[in-house]
Amino acid sequence: MYTIKKIVDKEEKARIADEILHMLPDWFGIEESAQEYIRESKLMPFLVAYEDETAVGFLAIKETSPYAAEIYVMGILPQYHRSGIGKQLFDACYQWCREHNMEYLQVKTLDYSNEDTNYAKTRCFYESMGFRPMECFKTLWDEWNPCLIMIQAIR
Repeated sequence: MYTIKKIVDKEEKARIADEILHMLPDWFGIEESAQEYIRESKLMPFLVAYEDETAVGFLAIKETSPYAAEIYVMGILPQYHRSGIGKQLFDACYQWCREHNMEYLQVKTLDYSNEDTNYAKTRCFYESMGFRPMECFKTLWDEWNPCLIMIQAIR
């Protein structure tokens, strides 16, 4: 079991996001995109999973409307994948959504039409958390990275 904490200090958010995202080149290997995630997530609710004093994963929540939120970015150090951290971060995010009267939670990820095995695992994780595919936007990011929006209702 890991400890989940909400971080409010912008520089601490940036440091944690930077360290973790740069350990995940298979997901965040485009430096311009990684820097955007780091910069933007400083302004959002930011949850961190700790093992002792070490940040091993994080999740940033973007409010997209008064009724909906998005998992803007989530990263977990590779050696901690499949250890339950993603579920703990998701559970804390879901609870945040309930506390803030959100009705829907969404996430954007690479569409099924792209055969990347890492993103296939990502989609399986989100499906196991209750997300369902809503729509693919083939050129939202670019034609090589079709964006799948997955959603779920907050109950």
